[in-house]
Amino acid sequence: MKFFLDTADVDEIRQWSATGLLDGVTTNPSLILKSGRDIKEVLAEICDIVDGDVSGEVAATDYDTMLAEGRKLAQIADNICIKLPITMDGVRACKTLVDEGFKTNMTLCFNANQALLVAKAGATYVSPFIGRLDDMGIDGMELIEEIRAIYDNYAFETEILAASIRTGNHVKMCAMAGADVGTMPPSTIEALVKHPLTDKGLAAFLADWEKTGQTI
Repeated sequence: MKFFLDTADVDEIRQWSATGLLDGVTTNPSLILKSGRDIKEVLAEICDIVDGDVSGEVAATDYDTMLAEGRKLAQIADNICIKLPITMDGVRACKTLVDEGFKTNMTLCFNANQALLVAKAGATYVSPFIGRLDDMGIDGMELIEEIRAIYDNYAFETEILAASIRTGNHVKMCAMAGADVGTMPPSTIEALVKHPLTDKGLAAFLADWEKTGQTI
């Protein structure tokens, strides 16, 4: 499963890119607001750091303006992926932009029928929001499993980009369910490496090593 960082914080992206674990970045209007920077400027900087796809989201809700904004975003860098909402205008814009050779990420997916539509439109990615479904008392992981089954049935090439990931368990379950990508905040990726038994075992090894009086 590919790991995308869900942030517009350039310092965080640079730090994680250096680990070799980062495959791409997703942004949205809320993250751009949090960055306090111009969207074109911050996306250009992110694209210089990251070789993989970088999602930049349109702000428009009508077809014509979505196309205009999407084309402007695509001019920033070759690895820009145009992020669009799953509405009828958004799906239509997705098809047009894909036909023009652009990558697209269809966001705010909350059911399998939406995922089916965007796959038929040729989207590069679909972003099901599992955490927000969990908030409503719905098992978000079931959506990942449903989309995987549908895409496999028809050999759709659209990749499942699991979003609204909040816990390490979300990451594990997404990987088990066959999500192609997981996008998450830096804190979630960092938490994946942690386990109390790892910390306890390392402390014991270090204590014993100190008793040997040796150096390497």
